[in-house]
Amino acid sequence: MYKLEKRPNPSNLWAYLTPFLALIATMIAGGIMFWMLGKPPVDAIRTIFWDPLFNEQFAAYSRPQLLVKAAPLILIAIGLSIGFKAGVWNIGAEGQYVIGALCGAAVALAAYPLEAWWIFPAMVTAGAVGGFIWAMIPAILKIKLGTNEILVSLMLVYVALELLSSMSVGVLRNPDGNGFPGSRNLQQYASAHNAEIWQGSSVHWGVVAAFSAVVLAYVLMSKHRLGFQIKLAGAAPKAARFAGVNPHVITAVCLGISGALAGMAGMFEVAGPAGQVSIDFASGYGFTAIIVAFLGRLNPWGILAAGLLMSLTYIGGELAQFIIGLPASAISAFQGMLLFFLLAGELLVNYRIRRAAPRTVKEAV
Repeated sequence: MYKLEKRPNPSNLWAYLTPFLALIATMIAGGIMFWMLGKPPVDAIRTIFWDPLFNEQFAAYSRPQLLVKAAPLILIAIGLSIGFKAGVWNIGAEGQYVIGALCGAAVALAAYPLEAWWIFPAMVTAGAVGGFIWAMIPAILKIKLGTNEILVSLMLVYVALELLSSMSVGVLRNPDGNGFPGSRNLQQYASAHNAEIWQGSSVHWGVVAAFSAVVLAYVLMSKHRLGFQIKLAGAAPKAARFAGVNPHVITAVCLGISGALAGMAGMFEVAGPAGQVSIDFASGYGFTAIIVAFLGRLNPWGILAAGLLMSLTYIGGELAQFIIGLPASAISAFQGMLLFFLLAGELLVNYRIRRAAPRTVKEAV
């Protein structure tokens, strides 16, 4: 017989090994799933992880797209990781992402057809403020009424999606679109377009913001007093209160930062790759960023690597759908497996497996 025994201290070895073991386990389990679907498992795994980088037929397009796909994931995951460190669980980043996109696009469409330098900075500000305000709803309810931020933030995702549908066929609908849902194409509006900074690089301002967020989060969490208070609030809440850390302030700060970054990610996406507000704008980035945050061990540099890896599964998954005929749902399940195995491996960070001593006859009776 075996039992789980709590470790005196979390295992640093397992903390570093878990992401790699989770990735290997995902490849094995995913390969079995692909085989059950009648697809060649080795070819599927190779198409997802190898071809986008090293197959010259696809790499010319895929490599630049890695940064484009990774940018919103990294930006959102950085904000989530700060809250997770403090024990503040924002699960509604997808809603904040959508609201940020709506607010940023609204600024651009209100200014259309004016061409001015200040429009894009105003859109960035509006996106961040929109995401911030949406995240402050669960923050205020938790502080004032003691509600659970997980449930409130998650429910607000569905409210945001309803607003997205309403705006796509209502206030933000393109008046020249012949009645079709969706806003004007912001890629055709120079002052509002989140275009490439360097021609042919696919690097836009969202990529710059994501890398900047990584650096700033590292400085905040490792060098700043606020970062120490955030980590202390998550690791030892009673000690944090004894040290004068106000848990309500930490809750508001963490949810506010994560909401603002998610809102900015939505704005950069609607003004760039997506190009317009549409009914199907929500892409699931807010939920996938949770996987990225944990895969990166809530460390800014780890999140950078995890975001690029998850971006690779998006691009490789699209290739696998096109080349092998894998269904999109299988790719989503493949990504979900990564979180499952990551959380399963997390158990070994805090617990170890021990052989239980055999029970005596008296104990059995």
